Order: sequence, then structure tokens, then C-alpha cells
Amino acid sequence: MAKHKKSVALQEKIAILPDTPGVYMYFDSEGTVIYVGKAKNLKRRVSSYFNRTHDVLRTNLLVRAIADMKYIVVPTEQDALNLEASMIKEYQPRYNVLLKDDKSYPWIVVTNEQFPRVFMTRTKVKDGSKYYGPYSDQASARATLDLLRRIFELRSCRNPISEEWVEAGKGRLCLDFHLHRCKGCCVGKISRDEYMADIDKVRQILRGDTSELLGFLRAEMEQLSAQLKFEQAQVLKEQYDLIRRYQAKSVIVSPTIEDIDVFGIDDSEDDGDVYINYMHVRRGAVVKSVTLEYKRRLDETRAQLIGYAINEIATSLGASFKEIIVSEAPDTEMPDITFTIPQRGDKAKLLEVSERNARQHRIDKIKTQERHDPEARTNRVLKRIQSDFHLSELPRHIECFDNSNIQGTNPVASCVVFKDAKPSKKDYRHFNIKTVVGPDDFASMKEVLTRRYTRLMNEGEPLPQLIVVDGGKGQLSAAVEALDEMGLRGTIAVVGIAKRLEEIYFPGDSFPLFIDKKSETLRVVQALRDEAHRFGITHHRNRRSKSQAVSELDSIKGIGPKTRTALLTTFKSVKRLREADLDAIAELIGPAKASIVYGALHPAPEDSAAQSQ
Repeated sequence: MAKHKKSVALQEKIAILPDTPGVYMYFDSEGTVIYVGKAKNLKRRVSSYFNRTHDVLRTNLLVRAIADMKYIVVPTEQDALNLEASMIKEYQPRYNVLLKDDKSYPWIVVTNEQFPRVFMTRTKVKDGSKYYGPYSDQASARATLDLLRRIFELRSCRNPISEEWVEAGKGRLCLDFHLHRCKGCCVGKISRDEYMADIDKVRQILRGDTSELLGFLRAEMEQLSAQLKFEQAQVLKEQYDLIRRYQAKSVIVSPTIEDIDVFGIDDSEDDGDVYINYMHVRRGAVVKSVTLEYKRRLDETRAQLIGYAINEIATSLGASFKEIIVSEAPDTEMPDITFTIPQRGDKAKLLEVSERNARQHRIDKIKTQERHDPEARTNRVLKRIQSDFHLSELPRHIECFDNSNIQGTNPVASCVVFKDAKPSKKDYRHFNIKTVVGPDDFASMKEVLTRRYTRLMNEGEPLPQLIVVDGGKGQLSAAVEALDEMGLRGTIAVVGIAKRLEEIYFPGDSFPLFIDKKSETLRVVQALRDEAHRFGITHHRNRRSKSQAVSELDSIKGIGPKTRTALLTTFKSVKRLREADLDAIAELIGPAKASIVYGALHPAPEDSAAQSQ
């Protein structure tokens, strides 16, 4: 079907969208928001608007009117759902279904009564009751209510129960009491003080402290499992999983937060580029998001850069601030503004969302550069490796070595080659260890490196800029010794990877270098190590299987090499040969030899017993 053609700038934005949850906004040519949508995967959802003609006329009209788009990334799909609803209420886009306040998502209410009720509602009434939410996952809300009623046996009837009502004898026990779903407050079976103690615990859980509820479920699951009541335990496990996903308050939409501003900063890379995201929160929802870019020139501090961003937003957008959430207060004095540096709670989560959007802006910028210059990513990754490993030149050619043996049998080694940070499989090499007896990884590593680079030098082949050795200080020392003896020490850089990938050892250093787990350097090193391990294990397994097969046929007297080769070529393995009947074997090598082979592979019981004695 026909695609909707859009401007190059808009196509660029769509092409670099992240595969993360978020909310997207479409603008017309006048800059008016005409549609707000949510997505579990922003890239897939937004792209779907433009890659085909839609069956619904209104959708086609929307796509034709789109001149620009923006998006906000959020931690979860639930947050995207809540933020979408809040932004629709804020902007009221012409192509969205109009959502009415407080009726989009359910809330859990604890009523303002002497014996409060707890139930789910979509309507908020100003009668002193306490509302918790909103909830984007109705299943989680219902599961929470069911479990709260089960734990605390809360009343569900609509009777106007009060202490006077109970004393007047107006109450009557219902079926819930006999099913242990209610404690009978209507007839005085439980006092108001005892009932309110349970309500206080309910409020605690609804505020977000679900540890008590989860502890109860886990204990009951274990008890049911011990009683072999696995079906009932499974029901509780499903409820337990729902509560684990349950959030008493949304990260994005919080009724406790009114008007507030957030400045999140990302200066995670050492390239001098700094990104600061500004979010304006109105009535508990994010309604504006802008990301500013800065370049460090004189080692400006984070506090200085945040101060620059606040002034720029105030000037360009005409914004005024009362309270600003930041990770560091600016070094410029701003007496009319309260700066909050949150450690936990909703405000801390809002700061995290802002910082996430700042990081995403950096990623988008990198993706745009790489689309215009395919070599940009390769050069950037190589420069990062060069910086992390303190290399004198770009490591365009990297080789990684790994040893493989099982209790010293069939020792082998593998060499994998990466060129421009990508596997060069035609240059991979296997090595069968020749001079080392027993499981000596250090000596094996020295032998392999000596053989590898002696041959490369003799053949005039280029040498790598970096060698990565799978192992700690011992394997690294063996590699350095081999390079010393070949006169290559200082010509080729070498590092060792400890068992945990974040530990990198350099020659002569007692302490390892710890690389950030999110670093692209570590990703390349991990890919090298995994590929070397896979390549070596595959060769070792094949060699071991071949060795086992040949040794078993070697032990049969009267069967020579040509016959063994013919049998393995036809039947592929000793296992299949053992499963073959005598006629099939005789057809290949003749009845006399077939009888010898068949008898050796199918010894009589008395022969087996004799061999075992």
C-alpha cells in the first residue's frame, strides 16, 4: 500500500526513535498539538502511521496534517498510559477522543465513615474520603482489593454502620461473615478501634508499602506448597506477581504534585557534550519537555550548566519558577526559587524520567550522525576503546585468545579477530596444543601466541593493535612473556579479562580496571570473549568426538584405517554404526569384516562380564 511521504526532517526523527515506552505528540504546520498517543515501543508505533494507507479516513486525515512530532520516554507502558491521558486533558487535541477529568482510570477509595469501606471507583467525590491512584492496570487494582479484604476481612456492604447504629441493634450478620470475609462490625463482633487499626494497615499498603502484603502471600504460598496444595498455591502466586507489578502511585501522574519544574542532566560521556532536559509538571502530569545542548569549554561544573539552562528556559519560553527539582542546585543565587534535590519518592522518579530523556536526546544525536556518516559509529567506538585502554593508536585490528580443555584432554585454543570492532570470521584460527602436557593454561597461552605471531611476522602479515587474553593475571603474564621473547613487547598492546567481564588487567598492574557495564568498550570486549569461547568450545567438542570415535574403532583387531574411514563416512558416528544391522555393515565392508565389527560393538553378556573382571 502507498506510504505517506513526509519532510526529510520528520523522516529523520522517525528513523531514530527508540524501542522504548513513551508518549508521542503530533503537531500541524502551525505548531498546534493535533494528536497525543502512547506506545509500548515508540519506533514501531509511530512508524506504523506512515508506512501504509489506513482503512479509517480520520487516521489518513491525521497523517496528512502532521508536520512535526515530539516524544517523551518513560520507564513503563503504564506510565505512558497515564501520561497520555493527562496530556490529552491538557492539550485537547482535535484527533483524540476527549477524556473527562477523573474518569479515565480507576482509583481505590477508603471512605470517610466510622467503619470505612474500601472499593474501586472512577468518580472522585469531595466528601473527605481518601483516594489512591490512579491505576492504569485494573487487574492489579482488583487483585489488591480482593487480597486486602481477604487479609483484613473488610466490610463490603453499603449499610451506614456507626457505633450508634450497632448499639441500636440495626445490624444483621450476612454471608460474608460466615465465609470469613467480614469480621461482623455491624453487630459489634469487632470494635471500631480494632477495625480502624486494620484500615491504617490498608492505607499503608495503598501508599505503596506492599511488603506486608507480599510477605503474607509468600508465607501462605509456602504453607500451601508444604501441604501439597499446588493448585491453590499457584492461584496465590499469580496474585503475588500482580501485586509485584502493582504501583500504588504513578511515576508520571501523581495527585500529590501540583505545578513544578524539573531539570535533568546527562554528561555521562567524556566528549564534552552535555544535555539538560527541562520538564514542566502541571496538576501532577508532564505537559512540556525540552532538551538543551551544551559543550563544555572550560570544565564547567554541573551546577553551572544547570544554572545556564534555567536562565535559558526562563528567557526563551518566558517561564517562571517556584520549585525546581534538580540533582544539584545551581551555583547562581536565585532567591525566589526553591531547589529540591530528592532522594526518594515521586519527585525523585520525576527527576529520573527527565534524566532518561536527556540521555535519549544524546542517543538520538548519535544515531542521526551515524545515519549521515556510516563510519561515525565505528570511529566513535574505536576511540572509546583507545581511551579506556590508553592505546597509542586506534585498535582497528583486535585479536582475542581462549584456551579450552576438559581435565587436560584434547587441549585446544581459539583466536578470533575483530576488524573495525566487527567480527572478521575468515581470519579466525584454531590451535591444537602441541608442546604442553596436562591442563596448563598459562603454558598453552604462551605457545599459541608464539605460534600465531611468529607465523604472521614470517609471512609479512599485519599485526593487531590490541590482544585480549581470556584470563586474569596468570594468562596475561604468559602472553607478555611470549611477546617479550618475540620482541613485540610495546609494539602490540595486551590486556587480560578476569572471570567477571568488568575486570580488565594490564601488564604490571596489581589492581584491575573496572569499566562501566554500559560502556561500548565493554560490549566489544564481551563480544570478543563470547566469540572466542564459542569458537574454541566448538572445535574442542568436534576434536573430542572424533578422538573418541577413532579410539573405539582402533581397538578392533583386523580393522584397518581404510575400513574405519569407510565406516565413519557412511554411518557418520559409532553410535549409528552400533545401531546398524549386520547386513548393512556387510554390504559396505564385506561379511568377514562386518562380523568382526558387529561382534566388537555388540559383545555377548559373558564377554562383557569377563572384560569387567
